[in-house]
Amino acid sequence: MKLIIAFAAVIAVVFAAPPQDYRQTVVVKETPLDNIGLDGYQFGYELSDGQSHQESAQLVNAGHENEALVVRGSFSYVDPETLVRYTVNYVADENGFHPEGAHLPAV
Repeated sequence: MKLIIAFAAVIAVVFAAPPQDYRQTVVVKETPLDNIGLDGYQFGYELSDGQSHQESAQLVNAGHENEALVVRGSFSYVDPETLVRYTVNYVADENGFHPEGAHLPAV
């Protein structure tokens, strides 16, 4: 009987342990923040797990009533279960956020 209880305890510990396949994510490539003054910026990075993000912004119509910051960028990630890479390109401006991607529905 003690052998069965000990065996059950060992099985419980095995199933409760975290998976051993997890990796530490590190920065593979980095484009440091380039703050080009009051009228815009740009930055980017890529991680070892497949994530990446690039973004730049520009101030348009500076000094006018309809002054706006136009942000353009893209980000990518890899679905850990299917290993499919997804990429979203976007523009954010005075008219809102506009994402595009092969996996997103067309509007």
